[in-house]
Amino acid sequence: MRTFIRRSLWDVVPRDQRDTAEAFRRRQLVAAVVVLVGAVVLGWSLRLEPGGNAFYVAAVVLAGVWAAGAFLSGRLHLGRIAGEGEVFVRPILAPILLGLLLVGIFVLGSLVVREIDPLADYVSSVLAYADEGSLAILAVITFVNGIAEELFFRGAMYAAIPRHPVLWTTLAYVVATLATGNVMLGFAAIVLGAVCGLERRASGGVLAPILTHITWSLSMLFLLPLLFS
Repeated sequence: MRTFIRRSLWDVVPRDQRDTAEAFRRRQLVAAVVVLVGAVVLGWSLRLEPGGNAFYVAAVVLAGVWAAGAFLSGRLHLGRIAGEGEVFVRPILAPILLGLLLVGIFVLGSLVVREIDPLADYVSSVLAYADEGSLAILAVITFVNGIAEELFFRGAMYAAIPRHPVLWTTLAYVVATLATGNVMLGFAAIVLGAVCGLERRASGGVLAPILTHITWSLSMLFLLPLLFS
């Protein structure tokens, strides 16, 4: 377990991913504009009627904003992590397992949160979208948005920050999430953003953060209604 955590979150693999000064400035400009637009769209989407067509449209628009910002910013990398011996491999199984570990931690936390009425109300307000809408459509939206968010925050934005990118991308992710007005989503963004940021730093790419994010988000989509029913 110790080796698994170290390779996933701490050991930085060798890489050669240098932008020109012009490309770096473009990343910074794109990241600054897109994070503001995305926060506005996210806040709007979670203030719409649960299960309504407008909510689904807003969710698709949001994914499009994050993804467009990522690809407009410049080249993205999948990344690698240390495998057995001296080889480096694409991170696939490790980030999925890390996502499941986060799920376990959040499930235990949810058992406490559901006993605290003000916090439970915040969670219930999010779950209304699962209760009133199509769970299958929400699962697809959750999957697509998880990929798009990581492409932008751990792809475009991370590459646009010269110092302490894990800290600043996590902060930006939290601020964007708090546009929903939901403090529990903001707390989840702190934990998920930090873990995915460390994965990005260690692997040098977006694949590990994407797999951890969608593993966590899809699992919580199906588990939280059972815990708060």
